[in-house]
Amino acid sequence: MKNLLILLVFLPSITNAQLKELVKQITPKTVKSATTGLDISAGLKEALNKGITKQVSKLTATDGFYKNNAVKILMPAELQKVDKALRAMGMGNLADEGIKSLNRAAEDAVKEATPIFVNSIKTMSITDAKTILMGNDTAATSYLQKSTSSALYTKFSPVVQQSIGKVGADKIWASIITKYNKLPLVSKVNPDIADYVTNKAMEGVFKMIAVEEKSIRGNLSSRTSDLLKQVFALQD
Repeated sequence: MKNLLILLVFLPSITNAQLKELVKQITPKTVKSATTGLDISAGLKEALNKGITKQVSKLTATDGFYKNNAVKILMPAELQKVDKALRAMGMGNLADEGIKSLNRAAEDAVKEATPIFVNSIKTMSITDAKTILMGNDTAATSYLQKSTSSALYTKFSPVVQQSIGKVGADKIWASIITKYNKLPLVSKVNPDIADYVTNKAMEGVFKMIAVEEKSIRGNLSSRTSDLLKQVFALQD
């Protein structure tokens, strides 16, 4: 901008050689401006990939969900009465095993499904990237969630269903529901555990991606590459 003002003020008096020199000084900035959109898109994709690599990978470990209070899966709201009744009848251990099995299924499923999230990031456009960069501190995560949740559910649900069987959650919950439904004066329940775990696992994944996005936006030390530093400096 400074060079441009100088050019406008002194244009009548400068020589052709001087004009060419000033244009050379201005041109690199113009070129950089033209490619900013591409840099922003690449930077946001790197940030989301970093969130998946660093944060979501934690969820795949044993107790990744179960001992993380931010994403731990508890009994569905409609089963809170089941939990309460089982504990009142001295079957607290069964209730605890039921909760643990849900989290184990989510941990196992996320391990299998993470590549789906990685691939979905590739669809982000330059226009989307510019809007996201200047959005709130979880704008990129929100974009990812809105643009992929439907397709992710379709792909994620079978993985969860398989995982529920793999970790024995189906048998544990069959036992829980059977015992509960035999209690006197209770309304019978038969929840869709696979659907519940699928949604809660996806919710946990996006929550952890958001954690990393907030860190990158607000903490300079989290910008671990030149691209991240360059792109997110634009929103500071």
